[in-house]
Order: sequence, then structure tokens, then C-alpha cells
Amino acid sequence: MKAIVQDVYGSADVLELRDIARPEPGGGQVLIRVRAAGVDQGVWHLMAGLPYLIRLFGYGLKKPKVPVRGREVAGMVEAVGPGVSRFRAGDEVFGTCDGSFAEFVCAKEDRLARKPVNLSFEEAAAAPISGVTALQAVRDAGRVGVGQQVLILGAGGGVGSFAVQLAKAFGAEVTGVCSTGKVELVRSLGADEVIDYTRSDIADTGKLYDVILDTAGNRPLSVLRRLLVPKGTLVIVGGEGGGKLTGGFQRSLGAPLVSLFAGRTLKGLVSKETHLDLEALASLIEAGSVKPAVDRVFPLAEAPDAISYLRAGRARGKVVVRV
Repeated sequence: MKAIVQDVYGSADVLELRDIARPEPGGGQVLIRVRAAGVDQGVWHLMAGLPYLIRLFGYGLKKPKVPVRGREVAGMVEAVGPGVSRFRAGDEVFGTCDGSFAEFVCAKEDRLARKPVNLSFEEAAAAPISGVTALQAVRDAGRVGVGQQVLILGAGGGVGSFAVQLAKAFGAEVTGVCSTGKVELVRSLGADEVIDYTRSDIADTGKLYDVILDTAGNRPLSVLRRLLVPKGTLVIVGGEGGGKLTGGFQRSLGAPLVSLFAGRTLKGLVSKETHLDLEALASLIEAGSVKPAVDRVFPLAEAPDAISYLRAGRARGKVVVRV
């Protein structure tokens, strides 16, 4: 089968399209014929091996432990391994795994759900990580509810585009923050107000928020906490700041400490994709409350270009690789 493979950490130049052996499903695994794979910031981090902290999480100290890139997947079940009970050959699924930039991939049964019937494979591949991360940020960490004022930074990105729709679905008044080229997208997703950060400073609006979701990671915590109402909540979702050692983890790890002295709740979210949340997300999608915003679709051979496009910050919503 064809796959996007790397032997060393580095830029997108280290990625190669190769023929490799097709995997076989083990216990509790599902073999998927991949139709599309989402591209998220985590793909870049695992490709580059940065921040160095991720290498200590079992991804490989000197080179990638899993040489095939890709984490989000949508496709058809080709075969199932021993102990799998929720799927059978021919089922259309979406979810997360390691190595989805390939014609076939094995995924754990509990990281998959049935593909929403109203989505294409490309749209479904855009949802598993970004959509579930946004769901856990809005529903669980932020506890967003009816009538709340919610500010979403990075509203035009992968996670942010889902967060805007989810916050609206939960009854909030949503303000999205993004660059000029993403204003119309964020408005189309349902945001009640959109702030173009290249023209306005969110700190100058004079408005306070019940919940702030920071998916961008480029504003000081001291600034964001001052935009919260008393007992408001700031949720840090990823972010690309920090140095090579800890990267965006630094803000997430430091948030609870700052929270002790801020009079507000500051949380760092580390999402974990489960089939229950994938199913919850699928239900919202099938109900019409949420739809993945797909900016561009690249063929498998151009997966390195897809990663570079996302990393450059040009993507309006999600980037997808078609297999």
C-alpha cells in the first residue's frame, strides 16, 4: 500500500510517499480502508518531534516510533481483529489512530464511531480530533450554557471553527476572534460578533465574558483573565507558543497555578478522543447543529504540502488529505 512515511524528525521535506506492507488488525483493532485523513497541528508536532516533551510521551526519542503520519481518519472497515464487536466489514467509520496518511490503517475499536450519514468522507475526516477537542472544551471544561457570553480565540481554525458552532448549539452568545481572511467564515459559522485581531484589540472592547476558549495561544494569560467576569473560566486549548522543550504545554501547565491567584478559573485542556464523544459529536452533526468547515483537500502525494499549508496559518477551518 502507499503511505506517507518519515525516517527522521524534521520539516515536511522528510516525508516521502512509499509502498509499505499493509497492516493486519490485532486484538481490539479495526483495519480501515482510508478514504480521507484530517490534518491537525499534532501532525506537524509529531513530524518535527517538537516540542521535545512529546518525545518523552512515547513517540520516539531520536526518530518517530510510528513512521507513518496522520491522526484523523475516515473510511470503510476492511476487516476486524479478535474481540471487536461494534463494527464489521463494510461499515463507514471515522475516528483517530496513528498513521492515517495511508491506504490502510489499523485503529483501536474504542477510538472509532460510525461516520455521520450526512458527511462526505473528507468532511468526516476533519472532525475526530478537532471536533472532539472543541466538544470537550465547550461542554466539559467551559461548561458553556444558555445565555453565556463566550469568547473564542482562533475561531477560524480547526478547533475554533467547531467551538463556535458548539457554543452556539449550547445557547451561548459567541464572539469569535480571527484574522481578516477568516472573518466571513467565522460569521457564517454562527458567531454573533467577529473581531479581526489585525484591526482591533480584544482588550479594548470593554466587554467581559463568562467563558474564554483560547485555541490560538498567543495572548498572555494576564490579559485574558482580565476579560473574564468574576468566577469566569478560561480554557486553554493547545496553542503554538513556548520554546522547543515544552511548547504550548507550558501555558496549559501554568494555568492552574495562575488560577490560584486570579479569582477566576484557568484550565489547560488535554483532550482524549473516545468513541462516546465521537458518537456525541456525530449526533450533533446529524442533527445539523455542527458541520466541519473544510478549507482545502489535498491528494495523498501532496500531504507534505497540506501540513505546510496548515502550519503557515492560512487554513480557514480544516485541511484534509484524500486517499
